[in-house]
Amino acid sequence: MNDIIDPSARRIVEAARKAKAVSEATLTPAEARENFRNSRRALSPEPPAVAFVDDLKAPGLAGHIPLRLYRGAGTDLDADLPVFLFFHSGGWVSGDLDTHDVVCRSIATVARCAVIAVDYRLAPEHRFPAAIDDGWSALTFVASQGASLKLDTTRIAVGGDSAGGNIAATLALMARDAGGPRLSLQVLAYPATDFSTEHASWATLADQPPLTRDRLRWFQKQYLRDERDRRDWRVSPLLTPDLKGVAPAFVATAGFDPLHDEGEAYLKRLLAAGVRVRSRRFGGQIHGFITMGKVVPEATTLIGEIAAALDWAFQVDKSRK
Repeated sequence: MNDIIDPSARRIVEAARKAKAVSEATLTPAEARENFRNSRRALSPEPPAVAFVDDLKAPGLAGHIPLRLYRGAGTDLDADLPVFLFFHSGGWVSGDLDTHDVVCRSIATVARCAVIAVDYRLAPEHRFPAAIDDGWSALTFVASQGASLKLDTTRIAVGGDSAGGNIAATLALMARDAGGPRLSLQVLAYPATDFSTEHASWATLADQPPLTRDRLRWFQKQYLRDERDRRDWRVSPLLTPDLKGVAPAFVATAGFDPLHDEGEAYLKRLLAAGVRVRSRRFGGQIHGFITMGKVVPEATTLIGEIAAALDWAFQVDKSRK
């Protein structure tokens, strides 16, 4: 496809190249995390007000998992709201409750729902499957205890961007195979779906900031225990033999993202399996743009698309009651 990079995205790419950004391959995980926090802070708009926000904890296999609950501006504090569990990006190494605070606040308000951000354990201190285990623990906690938090546990969605999209896709498959919790929607924003091979977009966009091929390889090295993990479907959901019966999906991809091809491949497999899907391809965008709303106008567009998909899915499930 003859995509043309969005002017706002081009400015970010040019600034990164001019600054000669240091590759994560030469950084410690702590330094990579600080760089990620600083870049999100620089590119995110001011956090919008919400009706309610509170930090919580869910029991996990290795201790309590920090969560942050948002109720969108204008929502009824006494109403049981549908809930969206959000998993942040950061290559399974970086990211926390603060790096995606603006995104979660925005989705909660635009979708008029509750959002719970999950602060899952990070690699390399906690390699695969720690993030998946924490995601599953958070999901089952919300399903079993959400009513006490004024959440409608018959309308639960999962989602995230990049690594978070990978976690969400895996949780949707786990929920299907376990017979629950039943999910209204899985939101996959430029997700990583296949560690088993390097898709063509890895090569064509090998030197494309902010996510280069070297960075992708470094993230995978931090996350995986060994090479055998690459073919585990919980790492590479694209390798799952059958996607039939998985939750409805919203899939967004970006034309100037090395993860573009594997995201599009997962979208095609969902459609082929008969899954109800909404999708949007942002042909001019780069990886990670949902957190760049201070500079990239299409970040707001993506948030709106996610909110619309959530509203669609939650309304479908409400009508089934």
